[in-house]
Amino acid sequence: MTGLMRSWIESANAPDTDFPLNNLPYGVIDVNGSAHCATAIGDQVLDLHALESGGWLDFGGALQTGAMNTFMALGPDAWEKLRVTLFGLLAEGAQARSGLEKHLSPLKDAKMRMPFAVTEYTDFYASKQHATNVGTMFRGAENALPPNWLHIPIGYNGRASSVVVSGTPVVRPSGQLKGPDDDAPRFGPSRRFDIELEMGAIVGRPSNGPIGVGEAFENIFGYVLLNDWSARDIQAWEYQPLGPFQAKATATTISPWIVTAAALEPFRTSTPPREVPLLPYLHEPGPMLYDIDLEVGLTPDGGSETILSRTNYREMYYSAAQQLAHHTSSGCPMRVGDLLGSGTISGEAKDSRGSLLELSWGGKEPVEVDGGTRSFVEDGDTLTLRGHAAGDGYRIGFGECRAQVLPART
Repeated sequence: MTGLMRSWIESANAPDTDFPLNNLPYGVIDVNGSAHCATAIGDQVLDLHALESGGWLDFGGALQTGAMNTFMALGPDAWEKLRVTLFGLLAEGAQARSGLEKHLSPLKDAKMRMPFAVTEYTDFYASKQHATNVGTMFRGAENALPPNWLHIPIGYNGRASSVVVSGTPVVRPSGQLKGPDDDAPRFGPSRRFDIELEMGAIVGRPSNGPIGVGEAFENIFGYVLLNDWSARDIQAWEYQPLGPFQAKATATTISPWIVTAAALEPFRTSTPPREVPLLPYLHEPGPMLYDIDLEVGLTPDGGSETILSRTNYREMYYSAAQQLAHHTSSGCPMRVGDLLGSGTISGEAKDSRGSLLELSWGGKEPVEVDGGTRSFVEDGDTLTLRGHAAGDGYRIGFGECRAQVLPART
């Protein structure tokens, strides 16, 4: 595994920074009301918009568009060219230092915007332990997994319009609710509002027709942390027979930095063993998951954070490449900026479950937090997702995926 690549930006050489030179994630910052493409390096942000307009970079203006979509559409050769060029500009001893320092600003002061325009959004249900936990709660252990689950990456088409960047408050949704003892539904705020710890894969190359798993892997530009907020009580009433609808349409929060597939390359790992063989079109030609440690923290309004869960992306049963290959198997075109949510990521241990539904076992076993307990998210709570892949003396991090829940609209 590659060791730390040292930079003249000293904070990028710290072993606990999310953003060493090995990483170079892409995001969009607000500069005097204008959206600028940027990269994070140590505790600094480097303005790529300014670098291209100043002649340091040349990608036909793609880095001056206020979103990463145009650059992603240039394809893998451009992706590699930018990464290698930035290595040269930011490496320890680089002569470009004096010219670049004016284009740096403190990361802590950055106002982050959406890093890319989400073209379409698809959410999957692809962690076996999560599907087993949820199925056990609602159908019993013997029928926990649906008959198709071990054969196919289950998913649904979500709302691209409600994907928001970290730091954006989330308003508690209202909708139709009907308990088991109610004669008729009523309309009101969700009382079982939940989180889902996920990873999001971003499509960087378009397709028009079926693609193989290997090609799908190469079509993914990068990854973000993703919290797919879920109103469990609204979903329980509405989901039959077509699946999630309004219960999942409130918001999906993503981290502001896209960690590239190139940065994660040293951390590739295999999907788990299969109980039943997959059909040939889903076979992986090599390891296509990543070893990424993940955690969820909950901070009550005015309180201290409690870490609810720690798990790892390698818990997925289906990789993003398999999900993308299946998505195209019907001939469905994919476009630059399409977002694929992994589905909730849960491990076998209780403290590695990726949702409060699982952590509290449907509300029957509330979890301890600062100043009380939680079965589901309460107004004022801030939920924070974090993740990083651990290297030799460095780590590849995603920053925070964070949002506070506000009371329902009256």
